[in-house]
Amino acid sequence: MLVIRYTTQQFEYWKATLKEILKHVRASILDGLEVSDVVLTDVRKAIDAHTLSGGQRPGLAVVLVGSDPASMIYVRAKRKDCEKAGISTRDFDLPIDTTQEELLTLIGELNADNEVHGVLVQLPLPPQIDEIAITNSIKSSKDVDGFHAFNVGRLALRQHGLRPCTPRGIMALLHYYGIDAKGHHCVIVGASNIVGRPMGLEMLIQGATVTTCHRFTKNLEHFVRQAEILIIAVGQQGIVCADWISEGTIVIDVGINRLENGKLVGDIDFESAANRAAWITPVPGGVGPMTRAMLMLNTAEAAGIFINEPHKQSPDV
Repeated sequence: MLVIRYTTQQFEYWKATLKEILKHVRASILDGLEVSDVVLTDVRKAIDAHTLSGGQRPGLAVVLVGSDPASMIYVRAKRKDCEKAGISTRDFDLPIDTTQEELLTLIGELNADNEVHGVLVQLPLPPQIDEIAITNSIKSSKDVDGFHAFNVGRLALRQHGLRPCTPRGIMALLHYYGIDAKGHHCVIVGASNIVGRPMGLEMLIQGATVTTCHRFTKNLEHFVRQAEILIIAVGQQGIVCADWISEGTIVIDVGINRLENGKLVGDIDFESAANRAAWITPVPGGVGPMTRAMLMLNTAEAAGIFINEPHKQSPDV
C-alpha cells in the first residue's frame, strides 16, 4: 500500500500546482480534502454532543504487526484523524514475528471489550498470518474497515451495516457534489475485495447499471468508452488511456502510483482526462482522504452515533 505524507511546504506546493493545472482543464474537481474535512467536523460535533448527553466516547483499537514504514505512516495518519474526530484510540504495535494465534487472542479480547467500538488491523500482515482469517475474526459490529464477510454480505443484500471505507467514501464524495448515479452506466476497472467488488454493490444500490472490468476482460477500451461514471482502482499507471473517455464522463481515480521522480499519480493521466471529463478526482487529494474519513464515520456508527453524510449547498442557498 502506498502512503502519502507531506510537509506543509510540499502540501502548499501541490495545491499551487493543481491550481495552475486547473486553469487549463474543463472538468470540475471532486475535492476529497474539502469533503473529508467536512465529514470529520460533523463526526466531531456528533460525538461531542453524544458524550455531553452522557454517552460513551467511541473507541478505536488500532493493531499494527511489524514495522513496515508505509503501514506505520498510514496508521499515524489514522490516529491523527481519530484525534480530530474526537475518537479515543488504543494502540497495539506488535512485533513482526507475532503468530496468528497470538493475534487472534488479542482480537478476541478486543471483541469482548465494551470500551472498544471499532477494531482495525492494519494490512498487509506478515506471511505467517492469514489475512482472511484475521478479518473475519473481528466482530462484525466492530469491523470498521467493512471487510468482514458478514458486512460485505449485508451490502450485497442492500442491508447497510458497516460499509467498506473506500467505496463508501466515493459514494459520499458524489453525494456531496449532488451527483446521482441512478440510471447511469458505471464502469469499474478493478475487481478487488477492498474496492472493486463492494464498489459495484454500492452503485447497484444507487440504481446504476454496473460493468466490472478485471484482468481477464478483453478490449478494456470498449467498456471504458461506454462509461458515464468511470471508477479506476488498479494501482497501475496508464491502465486506462485518457483518449478512451467519452466527453462528460465522471472519473474517479482510486489508484496511486509513485514515479521515479517522486511524483504521485493515479491510474490515468489527470490533465488529459480532465480535458474530457465533466468531474474528476485529483491524485492525491481525491479518494484517499475520503477513505480515512469513512473510517471515522464507521467508528462513530459502531458506537451507535449516526451522522448524515454532507451535501454541498449551492451559492444561492
